[in-house]
Amino acid sequence: MHVPDGFINAPVSAVAGVVAAGAVAVSLRGARRELDERTAPLAGLVAAFIFAVQMLNFPVAAGTSGHLLGGALAAILVGPWTGVLCIAVVLLMQGILFADGGLTALGVNITVMGVVTVVVAYALFRGLVLVLPRTRRSVTIASFAAALVSVPAAAAAFTLVYAIGGTTDVPLSKVLTAMVGVHVLIGIGEAVITMLTVGAVVAVRPDLVYGARGLTAPLKLRVDGQLVDAAAPAPVAAGSPKKLWIGGVVTALVLAGFVSFYASASPDGLEKVAADKGIDAKVEEHAAAGSPLADYGVKDVDNARLSGGLAGAIGVGATLAVGTGAFWVVRRRRTSQETAAV
Repeated sequence: MHVPDGFINAPVSAVAGVVAAGAVAVSLRGARRELDERTAPLAGLVAAFIFAVQMLNFPVAAGTSGHLLGGALAAILVGPWTGVLCIAVVLLMQGILFADGGLTALGVNITVMGVVTVVVAYALFRGLVLVLPRTRRSVTIASFAAALVSVPAAAAAFTLVYAIGGTTDVPLSKVLTAMVGVHVLIGIGEAVITMLTVGAVVAVRPDLVYGARGLTAPLKLRVDGQLVDAAAPAPVAAGSPKKLWIGGVVTALVLAGFVSFYASASPDGLEKVAADKGIDAKVEEHAAAGSPLADYGVKDVDNARLSGGLAGAIGVGATLAVGTGAFWVVRRRRTSQETAAV
C-alpha cells in the first residue's frame, strides 16, 4: 500500500508529513519505556524482518497481490510506540534506497501504514487479551484478529486522505469500496503471517514478546490480610536473545534474498485500485528512480535472480543497521535520564 508521489496533493501531503513527524516524536518518547538492553536489538530485527516479508507479495485475487504491512506484528512484538518507529524505518529505507513509496508521500505512508495499523491493531489486541484466557494461544488468536482488522482500517484511512487531497476526480464511494474490499483479502494474509510469527516467538521466548508480558500471573494467597505469591512464577522458556536474533536475521536474509524471487508479480491492492479507478492519472516519477537499488534490483546486474536477491539482502542489512542504531540511541537516552534522576 505504498502511496507514490502524485496521488495526494502537496498541501495535504505536507500536513500528513507534520502528523507523521509528530507521531514519530511521540513514539520516540514512548519507546524509551518499552525498550531495554534485551529488546533494543530485537526491535531492529523486527524492522528488518518486516522489510523482508514486505517483498513477498502473495496473490489475493485475479491480477492482484498483497503484502504485509507489519504494524500489528511490530506492535505486538516490541510495543506500540516502538512499532510505529519500526514501520517508519522500513518506509524510510524503501523510499530512499528502493524508490518504493513517494518521498513527498512519506508522511502519508507513515500515517496510514504505520500509525493507523499500529493504533487499530494494538487497541484490538489488548482488548481481546483482556477478555480471553491468559494463555499463549490467546496471544496468537488476538494477533490474528488484530492484524486482520488493521489492513482494511489502513485502506479506509488512505481513502480519507484521498478524499481530502486526491489529485484526481474519482467518486469517493468507488475508491472506498474497492480499497476496503481488496484489503480485507490482503488482511487475511497479513493475519496469517502475523499469527505464525508471533506464535513462533512466543513458543520460544514469551518474555521477549511485548504483548505476551504478564501472561502467567502467580497464584495469590491472602495472609494476614495481604496478598502474597503462593509459589514462584514459572521459569521463562529456554533460549537466549542472541540465538533468537541470529535466527531472525538469517530468516530475513533468506526471505528477501531468495524467497522474494518467487513472489507474485501482480500489482498490489493500491496499485490495482489506482489503475482501475484512475487514481494514478497524475502519478509522478519517484525522486529516487535513479537509485542503484531502484525497484528492488541492483543496477548493472543482469541476472534477475541475483539482482533481486542482492537488493533484498542489502535492504535487510541497511534496515537492520539503521533500526538497531536508532533503537540503541533511544535506549541509551532512557538510561542516561534514569542515571541523571538518581
